[in-house]
Amino acid sequence: HRTEDHVIGGRSITVSVDNANQIACTDCHDPRLHADARINAHTDTVACQTCHIPQVAIKQATKTHWDWSEAGDESREESDHEYLKIKGSFIYEKNLKPEFRWFNGLANRYLLGDELDPAGLTALNRPKGDIEDPDARIWPFKIHMAVQPYDRLNNYLLQPVTSGEGGYWKEFDWDRALRLGADVTGMDYSGEFGFANTAMYWPQTHMVAPKERALQCKACHCEDGCIDWEMLGYPGDPIKWGSRVRVRAGDARSERAGAGR
Repeated sequence: HRTEDHVIGGRSITVSVDNANQIACTDCHDPRLHADARINAHTDTVACQTCHIPQVAIKQATKTHWDWSEAGDESREESDHEYLKIKGSFIYEKNLKPEFRWFNGLANRYLLGDELDPAGLTALNRPKGDIEDPDARIWPFKIHMAVQPYDRLNNYLLQPVTSGEGGYWKEFDWDRALRLGADVTGMDYSGEFGFANTAMYWPQTHMVAPKERALQCKACHCEDGCIDWEMLGYPGDPIKWGSRVRVRAGDARSERAGAGR
């Protein structure tokens, strides 16, 4: 991270509201630095982090799930990594294998008041990009799952007040905490609430492994479905079906091993 006047370069779609201070591996490293040209060819489609961060949370576990609906239970034993009365239940994992998604550096945002499907999964910051986007690369993500309060009539997420008089952490009254939150946000609260599933995408850039532990070809190009290629927009493993250039051109029928893109 380059720093100037105490401004540290770097941003994340989980916390940053704009694209300022974006940094990349290629700010310092030549994208064609590999001795093997086949690996260099991947950089048009695969982010450096995808191969060089095979796992996250190597030494310390990372939170992967947070269920607010289970908060307030006085009968449960508390543990910082499993359950807290004021926050609900958690799941933490170590040596987590990232999930792969197309990403062009931008993200769609859930904004307060956006309608949701309570029976589905609401993405709070879905990464933008797909196989058709030449600026997108396949990136590694930690996808944090949560269960959050929502308005059952208006079908949108609600923001509770947690601290202070009437806050959930003090009185453990969801209805009052949500009414106070509606007063702050100016949103309508119908008085009927439930809990909906949400997902937050965390692109992985830290915890780069030594080059000897980078993913090898067979970690992705394998026979037992180690990667969901169809979810990424390919008809199958691109080593058999061809690169995304062929997919965009409507010709993904080649059985020849391409550049692995």
